[in-house]
Amino acid sequence: MTKRSMGPRSRLAAAAARAATWASRATGRGAGGMIGGLVAQKLDPSILGALGGGRPAAIVTGTNGKSTTTRMLAAAVRELGPVATNDGGDNMDAGVISALLAGRDAERLVLEVDELHVAHIAADLDPAVLVLLNLSRDQLDRVGEINSIERSLRAAVAAHPGATVIANCDDPLVTAACWDHPRVVWVAAGGGWTNDATSCPRTGGAIVHGPDGWRASEPLPDGGEFRRPEPDWTVDATGLRGPDGVSRPLRLRLPGAANRGNAAQAVAAAVALGADPAAAVAAVGRVDSVAGRYSTLDLGAHRVRMLLAKNPAGWQEALSMVDRDADAVVIAVNGHVADGEDLSWLWDVRFEDFGDMRVRASGERATDLAVRLLYAGIDHELVADPAAAIDQLPPGRVEVLANYTAFRDLRRVLDRRAEEAAR
Repeated sequence: MTKRSMGPRSRLAAAAARAATWASRATGRGAGGMIGGLVAQKLDPSILGALGGGRPAAIVTGTNGKSTTTRMLAAAVRELGPVATNDGGDNMDAGVISALLAGRDAERLVLEVDELHVAHIAADLDPAVLVLLNLSRDQLDRVGEINSIERSLRAAVAAHPGATVIANCDDPLVTAACWDHPRVVWVAAGGGWTNDATSCPRTGGAIVHGPDGWRASEPLPDGGEFRRPEPDWTVDATGLRGPDGVSRPLRLRLPGAANRGNAAQAVAAAVALGADPAAAVAAVGRVDSVAGRYSTLDLGAHRVRMLLAKNPAGWQEALSMVDRDADAVVIAVNGHVADGEDLSWLWDVRFEDFGDMRVRASGERATDLAVRLLYAGIDHELVADPAAAIDQLPPGRVEVLANYTAFRDLRRVLDRRAEEAAR
C-alpha cells in the first residue's frame, strides 16, 4: 500500500493544527483534538482526503453504539497493524481530522462518524468498509426526521459501490439504506426498538414485525418483497456464527444484548478488512470501557457504575442494563444542545420497573424527569445535583444512568474526587 503525499497547503494546515493542539493542552483548556481539527480544516478545506492518504478506511455510523463499535473494531483491526481512530467519540469533521493527524503513520483507519457527516467524509476517504448499526430518532432539533437520515445514508452507500457494507438486517431503516448495494454483509445485530420503523422508506407501506422478522406490507416497485434479509452473521448469548463455518463463543466485558450486536458488526467489519475471525472475536472481548461508559468507581461508601443514554432507543437499552440488585439508581437528565433541548422523548421510554431500588431524579431537567417518573408510578426523590444525589444515598451500589452532558459533568466530578482520595 502506498500512501498519497500531502501538498504544501495540507502540510501547513497540519503544522498549524499541531500548534493549536499543543497550546490547548499547555494552557489546560482541554486535550486539543477539536481545536486542532478546526484549525486544519479552516486552512485547508480538502485536508481530510489528504490526511486519509488512500489508506483502507472503515466508517462506523448509526444512532446508537458508534463509539462502542468503533472501539471494538479498532481493537480487532490492530491485530493487522497500527490504526488511526477517534476513540474519544469526536465524530464530526474536526474530530476525524484530529484522529488522522494523530495517526499519520497508521496503516488503517477506523472512524466513528456522525450520521449527518457520513456522505461528505466518505466522499473524501473512499472507505473500504461502511458499518451501519441502526437508525432511530435522535435530537430532532439537530438531526431532523429519521427518514431524512435514511435517505442521506442511502445516497452515501450508493456513491461507494466498491465498499463492503456491514449492515444490521434487524433494522428496516438500515436495510432500506443499502438494500440494492452490490456488496452487503448482513448481520443479525438485533433491533429491540421498533417505534421508529413503522413505515417503509422503500415502499411507503407499513413495516410488520413478526416471529420470523420484519417485512413491508407493500411490494417494491419491481414487485419484489422488502423483508428482513437472511443474515451472514448471527449472534446470541451462546456466541457468534458467520460465513465459512465460523462459530465462536463471544465473551464480552460490556453488558447487554446491544453490545453483543455491536461486537458482531465489529467482527464482521474486521474480517472484511482482512482480520482473522478468532483474533477479532478475542480482541472485541477485551474492550471493557468506552470513554468512561460502563465504568465502575469506588467513592467512599458507594460503588458507582456509569451508564450513558442519549435518545429513546438508547435509554430503553440502557434501562435493561441497570442491575436491579443494586441499592439505588440515579437518573440524570440535562437539556443542552448536545443532549437535544426537546425532552418530550421521556414519554416514549418505559420507566416502570426498578424493583426495590431507591430512585433519584437528577440533572438540570430533573423536574421534567420527576413528572415522567410520577406518571410511571415510580417512587422517587428529586435531587438536582447528581453528585449530591449519590452522596445522600445510604452506603451500597449505585447505578447511574445519564444523558450526554449530565454524564460528562458528573464523570468529571467523580474523577476529581477519586484523584483527591488517592492522594
